[in-house]
Amino acid sequence: MVLTHAHLDHSGYLPLLVKNTYKGRVYCTAATADLCGILLPDSGHLQEEDARYANRRGFSKHHPALPLYTREDAERCLPQLDSVEFDRSVKVAPGIDVRLLLAGHILGAAMVEIRSGGRILLFTGDLGRPNDLVMKPPVRVEHADYLVTESTYGNRRHDAKDPLEVLANVVTRTAARQGVVIIPAFAVGRAQTLLYAIHLLKAARRIPDVPVFLNSPMAADATNIYHRHRAEHRLTDEQCKAMCTVAKFVNSVEESKDLNNRRGPMILISASGMVTGGRVLHHLKAFAPDPHNTILLSGFQAGGTRGAAIAGGAETVKIHGEHVPVKAEIAMLHNLSAHADYAETLDWLGHFSRPPRQTFITHGEPAAADALRRSIEEKMKWQCYVPEYLERASLD
Repeated sequence: MVLTHAHLDHSGYLPLLVKNTYKGRVYCTAATADLCGILLPDSGHLQEEDARYANRRGFSKHHPALPLYTREDAERCLPQLDSVEFDRSVKVAPGIDVRLLLAGHILGAAMVEIRSGGRILLFTGDLGRPNDLVMKPPVRVEHADYLVTESTYGNRRHDAKDPLEVLANVVTRTAARQGVVIIPAFAVGRAQTLLYAIHLLKAARRIPDVPVFLNSPMAADATNIYHRHRAEHRLTDEQCKAMCTVAKFVNSVEESKDLNNRRGPMILISASGMVTGGRVLHHLKAFAPDPHNTILLSGFQAGGTRGAAIAGGAETVKIHGEHVPVKAEIAMLHNLSAHADYAETLDWLGHFSRPPRQTFITHGEPAAADALRRSIEEKMKWQCYVPEYLERASLD
């Protein structure tokens, strides 16, 4: 197995694969291995915690509710991670060599170049942005016979507004009404960018000096990993330290519960980015019904998630079997996304010296994937295809 990066939508099934007898190696970058060492056990722990809570409150349709995997399952898979340096070719099977290339999406994120039989197959994984606040841009690639590219933002451009200005406005007006800014954020990538952005705004006195809490143990641990992998991002040691100290890191369940009894103004960052689980659900139950507060969604919200429902103006959301009123202000911070938009993707593709034989468009909502297909075909005259789920393709 080759793992592009540590985000749970890419790595999160690994503990179950190993539990179900997968014994092979898992090739990834060193930073990805470090982050998986935090994310996967924490994911297992949260699933155990959620299952216990569901069983105690009796709101699950499963009797009993069980975690997909446990912390122990996750820890058991970690020894199978095999760290590989960027840009170094590794033989992963007879006649198959793999090279990991900097993707710029989050710390450790890689594109996967596979060479076999004289052909090159490139998976972009999640493609980063050229001018990210923290991460370096994805490396340029000049050739691949076959390309598999993501399309998360395949039908959209990122907001041209300065994200620092948007964030400053949200914090300032919420603080003025003594409210709480709740920011659901991915523990790796988004949380660190938000911390750095808040540091910049406080240093420039563009926002009030309100307390900031990072209520995600794995996000706190991930933030510290940025010091160990400085070659992959833009921050200096001093900037890393500033990012790590701008917020109080909340670790225990008791501290997390205490936050729900605090009054604003304050900024509260907590996983998960699409409001699908974790401690942020408890904070939403406490703060979403109050119009003094703001829920700031800081990135793409996939269809069917609570985040998408909130962004769409839902008057209530179901959390732990309860319908929670949403009366807080809803704000969007689009331009901190770690995914290239369609224009940035086209610009990156423009560095290819010649078109791939075939480009496959994956990892996006159907409308986004089809829109990116049309854009590439019309503007670059490449042959593109959006495969169906479980479809197989034969590469000549």
